[in-house]
Amino acid sequence: MSRVAKSPIPLPKGVEVTLSAQQIQVKGAKGSLSQALHSDVEVTNESGTLRIGVREETPSAWAQAGTARALIANMVKGCSEGFARTLDLVGVGYRVAMKGPVLNIAVGYSHPVDMPVPEGLQVETPTQTQVVVRGADRQRVGQFAANVRAVRPPEPYKGKGIRYSDEVVARKETKKKK
Repeated sequence: MSRVAKSPIPLPKGVEVTLSAQQIQVKGAKGSLSQALHSDVEVTNESGTLRIGVREETPSAWAQAGTARALIANMVKGCSEGFARTLDLVGVGYRVAMKGPVLNIAVGYSHPVDMPVPEGLQVETPTQTQVVVRGADRQRVGQFAANVRAVRPPEPYKGKGIRYSDEVVARKETKKKK
């Protein structure tokens, strides 16, 4: 049985929640998000706190309730504070720049890689070797950051590539002649 679902979600100031039959919508300073709810899950708003419950006491219903609680908590945090993911480019000549709504990445290929920034995300390049992805939707921020990292993932011998700023790359020793 899920214990995650039993903890309430406090609503910060400036965040509005609209509950309908099987839909929840959260509006805040950073944007608005909506999520469809599973038919086994019910959400109640008790004076500034959201509580998640189940319609029927089954293990699968509690599993869905735990998932719904995590998704709703991420929506509330995203609409009030937002999410950010920072990536670093490691390698000689590796650089990144914003050209309008397109992220231009030069990481050792014969051509630069252009990635259009999805709607609802803000991408900054504070330096030529750093990318910051910001947005209200945690899933979309993480997915775009993963797509940028996938252009050239870090390799284990020299550590070159695009990596998350908090990522630790396991280094390998090169093969030696006997």
